[in-house]
Amino acid sequence: MKFVLPVHHFPPRYSAGAELYTLQLARRLRAQGHHVEVICIEAIDRENDGTLHVEEDNYEGFTVWRLFFDLIHAPDPQAWRYANPLLGKWFTDYFRQHRPDIAHFQAGYLLGAAPLEAAADNGIPTVLTLHDYWFLCPRITLLRGDGTLCEAIPSDPAGCAWCLRLESRRYRIPDRLTQGVFGSLIGRLAMDTGRSAIAHRRARLLAALTIPAAVIAPSRFLAERFAPFIEPKRLRVLRFGLDREPFIRQHRAADDGVLRIGFTGQIAPHKGVHLLIEAFRRVQARQPIELHIYGGLEAHPDYVRRLRRLADNDGRIQFHGRFENGRVAEILTALDVNVAPSIWYENSPIAILESQAAGTPVIAAALGGMAELVQHGVNGLLFRVNDAHDLAQQIARLLDEPGLLDSLRANAPTVKTPDEEMAELFELYRQIARPA
Repeated sequence: MKFVLPVHHFPPRYSAGAELYTLQLARRLRAQGHHVEVICIEAIDRENDGTLHVEEDNYEGFTVWRLFFDLIHAPDPQAWRYANPLLGKWFTDYFRQHRPDIAHFQAGYLLGAAPLEAAADNGIPTVLTLHDYWFLCPRITLLRGDGTLCEAIPSDPAGCAWCLRLESRRYRIPDRLTQGVFGSLIGRLAMDTGRSAIAHRRARLLAALTIPAAVIAPSRFLAERFAPFIEPKRLRVLRFGLDREPFIRQHRAADDGVLRIGFTGQIAPHKGVHLLIEAFRRVQARQPIELHIYGGLEAHPDYVRRLRRLADNDGRIQFHGRFENGRVAEILTALDVNVAPSIWYENSPIAILESQAAGTPVIAAALGGMAELVQHGVNGLLFRVNDAHDLAQQIARLLDEPGLLDSLRANAPTVKTPDEEMAELFELYRQIARPA
């Protein structure tokens, strides 16, 4: 079969969760004898004459179509974020020329509705794997502009428009001082000029969600958020698979009396690394403890400066920077516990699955898909969301309760294998593929 995997970004320049998952999926499909191509957005800040620039690349033997365009100077930058006509035309030409058997889309960010619509217009069966909330939330994360969680999608688009305005102190401060009354008043009076734009975004993207023959959610939590907008027969919960072999080969070093706490992942505000540093520095330890932070330090320089200020030259806290994915097993088996301190509704974090495969317990925020993967007191620990004090208490338990860490390790859950995931995927592909 011929597969195409459209995704917002792809290695080597990008290596977050969706990008790495797409690469792994491509490898698994090829290993089973299928032809695979990848389409990704390489850059949205390339100044040009209003056209789409395309580079045909080769990465690990895969044909990768890297697309470049100028979103900043687009006729309507806000609308082009979810309905880019240049992408619509290019994908239409691609589908007509290449005729893949299945297009398996990963998320929707930067790609938008137009590629899905192009697939439908050309009779290409599609699958969509959700990695976040982009189809429902312009901010992707369901984190409001003031940093609080969005517990329910506002029925009135003005609610989302106001949320975007809260990114600015000009609006955030009066809204906070009035405990939300200011924003509610503006919404009721229809004063928010962004209301119409959000309404158009919603209409286009909810219509696009009707296109895929199947929509995959890797967590029950994510599926529940999308359930009002997707028919039950098309919405599937399918957990990610993970190659356990690299972790089995690694051996944990003998206990030297140091508790090594880690973070592995994207260094960004919504990932809550600041909470972890605050919590770590609150712990009153009677034995040596260290904090090892692994992740790229270039994408969010202001946030990294904030983290370094919080660390305050504490020699126990080390920023290791970006790491090769092939080192994950080595890094995790050198840690005693890995922390997922995210302040947003994580979907199904690969970092948690990798930690569990390595037999390294996880301390996670009791939120979203994280709470589905970690059983408190059984194979890991949970802490109250956005609460550095409670996180510090959970870390302290590992120091104060003899045998707890060993018990959590012994109960590490079995992570689904890639073969198990692919068997489920191929049953899905078989159901939706065009007749030969």
